[in-house]
Amino acid sequence: MPGVSSFRSTLFRASRGAPAGLLAGFTALAVAELVAGLVRPAAGPVTVVGGAVIDRTPAAVKDFAIRTFGENDKTVLQLGILVILGLIAVALGVLALSFRRAGAAGVALFGIVGAAAALSRPDSTGVSDALPSIAGAVMGALALYVLAAKATSSPARAGADGDDDAGWNRRGFLAAAGVIAASATVAGALGRFFTARHSRAAVASRETLILPEPASPAPAVPAGVQLKVPGITSFTTPNRDFYRVDTALTVPKVDAGTWRLRIHGRGVTRRTYTLEQLLARPLIERDITLTCVSNEVGGPYIGNARWLGVPLADLLQEAGVRPPSKGGRADQLVARSVDGMTLGSPVEDVMDGRDAMLAVGMNGEPLPFDHGFPVRMLVPGLYGYVSACKWIEDIELTTFDAYDPYWVKRKWARRAPIKTQARIDTPKPFARPAAGTVTVAGVAWAQRRGITRVQIRVDDGPWQDADLAARAGVDTWRQWSYRWAATPGGHNITVRATDGTGRVQTEQRTRTVPDGASGRHSVFVTVP
Repeated sequence: MPGVSSFRSTLFRASRGAPAGLLAGFTALAVAELVAGLVRPAAGPVTVVGGAVIDRTPAAVKDFAIRTFGENDKTVLQLGILVILGLIAVALGVLALSFRRAGAAGVALFGIVGAAAALSRPDSTGVSDALPSIAGAVMGALALYVLAAKATSSPARAGADGDDDAGWNRRGFLAAAGVIAASATVAGALGRFFTARHSRAAVASRETLILPEPASPAPAVPAGVQLKVPGITSFTTPNRDFYRVDTALTVPKVDAGTWRLRIHGRGVTRRTYTLEQLLARPLIERDITLTCVSNEVGGPYIGNARWLGVPLADLLQEAGVRPPSKGGRADQLVARSVDGMTLGSPVEDVMDGRDAMLAVGMNGEPLPFDHGFPVRMLVPGLYGYVSACKWIEDIELTTFDAYDPYWVKRKWARRAPIKTQARIDTPKPFARPAAGTVTVAGVAWAQRRGITRVQIRVDDGPWQDADLAARAGVDTWRQWSYRWAATPGGHNITVRATDGTGRVQTEQRTRTVPDGASGRHSVFVTVP
């Protein structure tokens, strides 16, 4: 039957082409990883292509990814890239059985795409960043050409030694595939070894770093800031639990010994600092709550830590910077990280007396790599995307009219003070608490203004005042609790906060774009 024969022939070709393509793709990625390990790990093709995808993704899609996948959004992106590459590799493998050069050229084309993406990255160091993608593509194309040749060549003796007579040399194909797979595996292992060697100095520099005592220690945390309520968020967020939202597919590992910070721009005497020079300065220690602009109402992207750092205003004043209100020429501070990220902060806010700092310590230890080691910037009261530059290496004084940082180019607001918010931590949504007294509890925040009141409403009833925990300061969140006399049935519990200016948290619901979510958090529970 011609139809059945044709279908079987197609399946037979796919059974040879698919593994040939996948093996060629594996070879390309392994060789690229090896060369990236020798040149610069951040120039690997998956990393640079993933970064290019992130840069070109609309803000609403990024917001969806963070909302849906949380801190695993980058892992999902990388897996998605690998799956797509795998499917393309299968298609090229099947194509190469009929058109070897076309299949190999397809692999080479992806090398060109990777090289272009590498050279377009803001942290690109030059032409050498294109080498991993190019080398990987060349070896991948060669591997596919060889495998396709073996898969379409007839054995020396048709039907002998287990080979069939359908025009392919199974033993030759398997032998070639084995050699190529082994070689690619070795290349990949060497790539990981060299990549680890790149970060070894950075890891050692963090492990041996001894943080000085602060000249201005954090005020003692008052008794009663932590309520004894099961399920409520801890006042101090452990480093391992602190949220991470950024665009870095691979966390930069920066050697503290070679790190430098440059300050330059309008009305500035250019200065450069080493970490050792910063640590020799008087340091401040403060409890500060950071909030991500991607945090939905009731979301998890907020955390409180004890930070140690250099007062940023002092460094700027020494460089000749004045805020606009005092005649300064710059109204925007642009912070740049080692991976090319740019964040813009109002100079007026940075220099208005708040504890803006270049942080070097977090909860009593050097900054973790995930959170910006060796130095990150933070400005209390501003969302992270306009203040909290991790892995900072450059500060430029400019104007909002002259330069749009990364997120502003993607339709986020230039200025973004943190909005007043409250969150219910317990009971959880759709919980089934028993009838009787149920403790409703959570946290509220309004950095720079503080929280003076939290109220709870059950269903359509009146607003009732919650009990507030002790206040640690205007730059930290504040815990609250309310003893609710729960009755059987389904109930909607809503919370709202009032900040230190007397302004009540708005009920108007907005999404995170362009300057942070607003609205009131509520949970639905059923009392049996």
